[in-house]
Amino acid sequence: MMTDSLHIKLTTLRHVISDMQSVLVAYSGGIDSTVVLKIAHEQLGEQALGLTAVSPTFPMIELDGAKQVAREIGARHELVHTDQLEIPAFVQNDAARCFHCKTDLYQLLDGLRKPRASKWIADGTNLDDLGDDRPGIKAAREWGIRSPLVEASLSKSDVRALAQMLGLSNWNKPAAACLSSRIPRGVPITIEKLRRVEEAEDILHAEGFHHMRVREHGEVARIEVGADDFSRLNQPDLRAHISARLRKVGFRFICVDLEGYRPGGVSLG
Repeated sequence: MMTDSLHIKLTTLRHVISDMQSVLVAYSGGIDSTVVLKIAHEQLGEQALGLTAVSPTFPMIELDGAKQVAREIGARHELVHTDQLEIPAFVQNDAARCFHCKTDLYQLLDGLRKPRASKWIADGTNLDDLGDDRPGIKAAREWGIRSPLVEASLSKSDVRALAQMLGLSNWNKPAAACLSSRIPRGVPITIEKLRRVEEAEDILHAEGFHHMRVREHGEVARIEVGADDFSRLNQPDLRAHISARLRKVGFRFICVDLEGYRPGGVSLG
């Protein structure tokens, strides 16, 4: 049952988006941007368009999920292509990496705003995100990106609850992050590293591990899984199977991080 507080926030969100009249939604397929796209489609119909940026840092498994959920919503959805590896400041992978990535994205979307006859660009930033160290939010503000979830005072837990109430199939989807976040800060990002991480995480995902990361440390793969998955990962046969497959994608040493899965965590050198 929806609480009075959440009902008020949902009503506010609907008003915020309706007042936009037309909007491009920076849609990754995550819960936050999915809720924005869902309400935008509900309120604006054909005047709402979800845009998903396809790049070497975006896992294909996330792309498949984004396309599927957009179809379920019935929203207009387009893919746009970009390549952050062409940006030297991004490749050097310093503390401003996300700023350079989001600047590239918002510049691309801003160039599509007029051709798509849209007045606004909206993202999936929620209220709790404002308390994090998020260089990408700085880029959003510089490009005039709207954050309807913030304007409606929706927190992370609000968004997840709302997604479930709206019947979104990805309401309990684990948090995702671009593949570059698996590479230690200060280590240059390459297409080879990104593909190796993606293949490694696909292997773990196929084995039923969903709350996980594979951090890339050269020849070492550092696996993070949720505390509840430690015992299963440590089963001898499964452990040997995963290790053998990770070696085939290019890792020489396989280790498990005893601190477990930490969504949004920065790889440590």
